[in-house]
Amino acid sequence: MRYLFITLMLIHGLIHLLGFVKAFKWAEISQLTHPISRNTGLLWLLATLLLLSAVVLLSISNNHWWIPASVAVLLSQGLIINTWQDAKFGTIANLLILLGIVVGIGSWHFSRIYRLDVQTGLVQSLQHTPDILTETDLTPLPEPVQRYLRYSGVVGQPKITHFKLCFSGQIRKNEQSEWMPFHSEQFNFMEPATRLFFMKAEMKKLPVDGYHKFADGDAFMDIRLLSLFRVQYQHGAEMDTAETVTFFNDMCCLAPATLIDPRIQWLETAGNNVKASFTNHGISITAWLYFNDQGQLINFTSGDRYAAGEDNLMRQIPWSTPLRNYQTIEGGQHPVDAETIYHYPEGQLCYGTFQLTGLAYNPTSN
Repeated sequence: MRYLFITLMLIHGLIHLLGFVKAFKWAEISQLTHPISRNTGLLWLLATLLLLSAVVLLSISNNHWWIPASVAVLLSQGLIINTWQDAKFGTIANLLILLGIVVGIGSWHFSRIYRLDVQTGLVQSLQHTPDILTETDLTPLPEPVQRYLRYSGVVGQPKITHFKLCFSGQIRKNEQSEWMPFHSEQFNFMEPATRLFFMKAEMKKLPVDGYHKFADGDAFMDIRLLSLFRVQYQHGAEMDTAETVTFFNDMCCLAPATLIDPRIQWLETAGNNVKASFTNHGISITAWLYFNDQGQLINFTSGDRYAAGEDNLMRQIPWSTPLRNYQTIEGGQHPVDAETIYHYPEGQLCYGTFQLTGLAYNPTSN
């Protein structure tokens, strides 16, 4: 759908060159029977340039593409009205582009909420200069966790106050649902515990945006079709607990330096496996961390996460995130591929596949 829209704007923009060419008498344009002055011809050229600018911005996923597109549609429609008999069918293209502009403005506004929340978190986090993580910091940790931190290469590096993650992948609601491709960006802040996750997906060729926010112990999930129409919204105590699990999962899987956090209690060690609890804003969750002999974290499981059922009610379902394909990123070893799996009594459901496309520790901007 996005590429069709880009193609529409491109073709519509190039068609406006006909008015410019006719005005300067560079060629005979039989489709335009009315005379066009040179000044008006420059306006036709300007409409082309504005639409082409919008095409370029949208192609590089710049959320401000709708600004030149809006000016172009207004200018284009004015020119069409001035040559109505010759160019009236261009109104159809302008109406379609206008519809896309409305969606674009909605997407910009929705993502702007996320951006402002990120900026607030950055202002708070950047007030502190992190210390260097040393071997002494690892002393209280169970041996498998110590081995994991050394393998990850975090010793001798700055402690983490916040981190940024980018993913691509696929998600679905159940086994009968189609997989929806998505790209996501998120920021996690350690103090106070905050997780800001913004996703752009595609459902039946239509854009779907989603924002998960977890801050001060409260969480919500807001999913919108075309960035305008809310199709799912979850909040409440179950979401608060579920996102606490997810926040701790992010720490374990992709920010191992944060495992020295005092909110973590190490409860039990069984070979290479360790049970831990994480407490934040009065909510305590537990999870098992599974390591291999090499020191890699290969799975994370928790019985404290919730899933929304067909009736939209939240139920506590065992949850796991198997990890694989460790690669060198940010100077350390991190898993690139993961799955998210609910373990229902009738069988497990893999509802998400994630590929890490970006990782930054203590970034200074979004």
